[in-house]
Amino acid sequence: MTIRVAHLYPEYLNIYADRGNIAVLSSRARWRGIGFEVEPISVGDELRPGEHDLLYIGGGQDREQALIAPDLAARGDAIRESVAGGVAVLAVCGGYQLLGRFYRGRDGVELPGAGLFPHETVAGARRMIGDCLLACELDLGTRATLAGFENHAGVTRLDDGAEPLGRVAAGFGNDGESGFEGARVGSAVGTYLHGPLLPRNPWLADWLLARALEHRDGEAPELGPLPDGLEQAAHVVSAERAKSRGGRF
Repeated sequence: MTIRVAHLYPEYLNIYADRGNIAVLSSRARWRGIGFEVEPISVGDELRPGEHDLLYIGGGQDREQALIAPDLAARGDAIRESVAGGVAVLAVCGGYQLLGRFYRGRDGVELPGAGLFPHETVAGARRMIGDCLLACELDLGTRATLAGFENHAGVTRLDDGAEPLGRVAAGFGNDGESGFEGARVGSAVGTYLHGPLLPRNPWLADWLLARALEHRDGEAPELGPLPDGLEQAAHVVSAERAKSRGGRF
């Protein structure tokens, strides 16, 4: 079995070392004997709904976001159809912003979004930066924590009733006020946590792999455990740094 991945705009949205998320997913699939194929999808390339099992989009500066925003927005129907059909999505930072309805910069220029996540983002006056710790569930049957690094001036407001990725235990999150971080729609998750995210949170990598395999095979697999001692140690270090900032919510 092989997981098919579409990496959206890798030559534009590639800061913060978030390509490492693809490396983590690829390695954890390979260690379990699962194939993992990555296809770069850039401006003008075709994205056919359901052809891939996982869509990945990273972060970039405002200039790079402006370059790809119209093309990404034009793919909104295909992306929403893919997610409705069970395709998994991981969107990070700038990619997370542009999968909402729009991103409005400090200059007042509004970049169109793909409309997957029920949120809007505007550039704020302060930079929200530092280690961040979340509590989230994601159909795990128990609450788990996500630890990562946030660095954004964008203020993202979720619609009433929208599902966040998690609740902030320490850090700023989407807007520094609501106590929410990220967003979730089905098997699609978006977040401001990067640096990259998955090396410190292997359980989320496995959740995404399981969702991608469910799309490919029609049923959710039981992924066997891996020796994650180093990953868990990295999670603890990041979580403790976040806690040292003090809880905000």
